[in-house]
Amino acid sequence: YQENVQERVFAPLGMAHSSSTTFGDVTSVPEGKAGYMKEYQIARGAGDLHSNVLDLLKFNRAFFQEKIVVVAKKPAGSSLSSYLPIDEELKKQKIKTMPRTTFQELLDNGCHFGHLARKWNPKMAPYIFIEKNGIHIIDLHKSIVKIDEAANVLKQLARSGRRVLFVATKKQAKDIVAEKAAAVGMPYVTERWAGGMLTNFPTIRKAVKKMNTIDKMKEDGTYDTLAKRERLQIDRQRAKLEKNLGSIKDMNRLPSALFVIDVQKEANAVKEAVRLNIPVIAMVDTCCDPTPIDYVIPANDDAAKSISYIVDVCCAAIQEGLEERKLEKDKATESVPEEADAAPAGVKLRSRKNAGSKLAAAKEAAVEAAAPEAVAEAPAAEEKAE
Repeated sequence: YQENVQERVFAPLGMAHSSSTTFGDVTSVPEGKAGYMKEYQIARGAGDLHSNVLDLLKFNRAFFQEKIVVVAKKPAGSSLSSYLPIDEELKKQKIKTMPRTTFQELLDNGCHFGHLARKWNPKMAPYIFIEKNGIHIIDLHKSIVKIDEAANVLKQLARSGRRVLFVATKKQAKDIVAEKAAAVGMPYVTERWAGGMLTNFPTIRKAVKKMNTIDKMKEDGTYDTLAKRERLQIDRQRAKLEKNLGSIKDMNRLPSALFVIDVQKEANAVKEAVRLNIPVIAMVDTCCDPTPIDYVIPANDDAAKSISYIVDVCCAAIQEGLEERKLEKDKATESVPEEADAAPAGVKLRSRKNAGSKLAAAKEAAVEAAAPEAVAEAPAAEEKAE
């Protein structure tokens, strides 16, 4: 067994095995902890041997005939219950994917700059790293974790076919958000947030229908029959509706989540979402209150470069979810059998409407068609009989 380990594990790492550095005491594992185990265990040796062996086993599990548990060296007074079998540890590592952002990229895009220290909100204290020159600096390590969390939520929503409403009405964010949200087919609000856009959604839908009615008038020629003054009024009304509601005209129901930039400026949108229990994902600066936000992204929400970078990462996650949804649909259509229209066994098909009356009428027509022939054949039969 040791020769096998030396040849296939430690030799590629440029290390030699010995009982003092690479192998710990051979200990039997309790049945309840890892019932499949044999007596072999590898203990943490010099350097990062534990992680190197784990990586090798992760990429090629065919090195060994038997399953192996990779454990750390047993501390004094501890029990084996704290050690994880290799399968469980690999399962944990599989959940941890590569972060979507890096510290350096966030730093280069200015995501670490907060507001003036005198304007800070004490509830943002957990996300503040330090104060420098009267300005708070955001802890980017926490931002990386929060961005990944929000991106995974957006990906799952897109994968399940749900809609995310982007809200950004501030000058430096509206063009960026409009471009990136439209690229992934999500609704967005970059002009004034109309009060009741969520809580009074049926009224908003009526305004959108009014816009669609004007478009139909132009298509069927009704618009050309109107007087010039009426046409000008309709054009102004259509332009105003397009400016405020054109980006949400395809949103037939309430969104499943809100993505907000600048929580203070979009306070009405956040309040309506909280009232309707719609989850809110938001870029939160050091001057904002993160309490009503479900998924906080601590970052600079004033710089266009910072906004563009974080929105780009979130839209990339949405795009991944849409692509996965498309693949699932394609697989589902391929797996459908050719005889999809055939009725399953044991299920009765509903009879067609008026099917019985149509069948009776067909029988009567057949009887009437056969009656003249029978009348014509009757004299001939009588002559033969005579």
